[in-house]
Amino acid sequence: MGMAERLVVIGGDAAGMSAASQARRRRGADDLEIVAFERGRHTSYSACGIPYWIGGDTDGPDELIARTPEEHRARGIDLRLGTEVTEVDPARGRVLARDPDGRETWTSYDHLVIATGAVPLRPPIPGIDAPGVYGVQTLDDGEAVLRGLDRAGVRRAVVVGGGYIGVEMAEAMLRHGLEVTMVDRNDQPMNTLDPDMGSLVRQAMEGLGVKVVSGAAVREVLVGADGRASAVATDEATFPADLVVLGLGVRPGTDLAAAAGLPLGEHGGLLTDRAMRVHGAEGIWAGGDCVEVLNLVSGAFQHIALGTHANKQGRVIGINIGGGYATFPGVVGTAVSKVCDVEIARTGLKESQARAAGLQYVTAVVESTSRAGYYPDAALMTVKMLAERGTGRLLGLQIVGRDSAAKRVDIGAVALTAGMTVDEMTGLDLGYAPPFSPVWDPVLVAARKASDAVAADIRRG
Repeated sequence: MGMAERLVVIGGDAAGMSAASQARRRRGADDLEIVAFERGRHTSYSACGIPYWIGGDTDGPDELIARTPEEHRARGIDLRLGTEVTEVDPARGRVLARDPDGRETWTSYDHLVIATGAVPLRPPIPGIDAPGVYGVQTLDDGEAVLRGLDRAGVRRAVVVGGGYIGVEMAEAMLRHGLEVTMVDRNDQPMNTLDPDMGSLVRQAMEGLGVKVVSGAAVREVLVGADGRASAVATDEATFPADLVVLGLGVRPGTDLAAAAGLPLGEHGGLLTDRAMRVHGAEGIWAGGDCVEVLNLVSGAFQHIALGTHANKQGRVIGINIGGGYATFPGVVGTAVSKVCDVEIARTGLKESQARAAGLQYVTAVVESTSRAGYYPDAALMTVKMLAERGTGRLLGLQIVGRDSAAKRVDIGAVALTAGMTVDEMTGLDLGYAPPFSPVWDPVLVAARKASDAVAADIRRG
C-alpha cells in the first residue's frame, strides 16, 4: 500500500477546521495525515459572537467555541497551537512554521489549505496601538475588552467605524452603562446600506443615546499621563474616551499567500475556482475570510468576511480533498445585524453597487409593520427594494426595523438566488397570521411598489 498523503491546514478557525474535519470524515488516518497550524490559542470559534459575549448575552469564551483543540485531536487531526506559518513554498510543496519556543521547521504537503482569515484595519495614526484601544477579531480580543471594561472609572467609550462591528460594539458598550460616541468617516452609519437607509440606523442609534459623529475621519488617539488612550481626535473635534473600540472593517489576511506568488484579486483576497482551488496552484486550496467570492447578482468579485461563507467553503474543500465533489457557487451578499432592538438587514446590491455593475434600476421604499397593525407589539419597519429597469429582476433588498425585521431579508436572498422578478415575488405564498405579519408582508408590499415602478418606467420608455 502507498504512503499516506499529507494535508496541511494554515488557520484553525471556521474554514480551516471545517476542511480538516470534512476530509478526515472521508479518509482514514492511514490514507491521509492532517496537520493544522493555528497561531492563536483557540480553534473553531465564533468571532461573530464576540460583541454579544462582551454585551452580556452569552458567556465566553468557551460558549463561543464549537470544537476544542482536544476534540480535533481526538478526531485524528495533528493540531499545533501557538504555531505560525511564516512561509509557503509552492514549488517544493512545503511550509515553514515557527512553534511557541521559536523553533522553525519545514513541513511538506500533498494538499495545502490556506485559511488565514482577515486582518482588522488599523490606520497608521498616532496612538492607534496605545493600551485602551481594542480590536474585536479573536477571543483573546474579547477577553481584553472585558478586562478594559472592568477597570475603575471607565465611563466613556468611543467606537471608531460605523459598520457591523461598530454598531454591535456600540450596543455592548451601552449595555455596560457607558456613554457611547461613534465616530465614522462615512456620511451615515452602515455603509453596506444606501445612505437613506443608513440615516434610519443613525436616527435609531441616536434614539438609544449614542452620539453619532459622521463624515469624520480619526486623526489621532490621544494618550493620557498613564500611557492609556484618553481621547479620539478628528479634524473638527476631540472626544474623551476611557476605552476605544475599532470597528473599521478587515482586509483579507493574504500576506503569506502574496509572498508565495499566489494570485490575489482587486480586494487583496485569494482567487479560487468553484471547487475552492487556488487559481494555477497545484494542490493548494483556500477558503474563508482570505478569499474573494463571486457576487451572483453583480457578477463581480467581493471580499465578504462572514462565518457562513467560511464554513461552507471549508466543507467544500474537505469534500474535494476527501475524494468527493462539491462547489461553492457564490453569494448574493446577505447580512444582518442589530443595535439593541433595531434590526438591520441587506441582501443583493445597494444603489452604488448596481451602478458599478452597469445595471440600471428603479427603487421602491415602503413603511410597514412587522405584524397585523392591530396585533400587540406591531413595530414599524422600512423596506427598500431595487429592481432592474425593464426586466423587473430583483437586484437588492434593505430593511431597517425592530421586531422580526431582519430575517425577512431571507425572502430576498432566496428570490435573488432564483433570479425572480419583483412581479413574481408579489405572488409568493409566504406564511401569514396576525402575530407574524400583516396580510401583505412588508417585503411583498415593497415588491408590489417596485413592480409598479418598473411598469411605469417602461411606459415612459
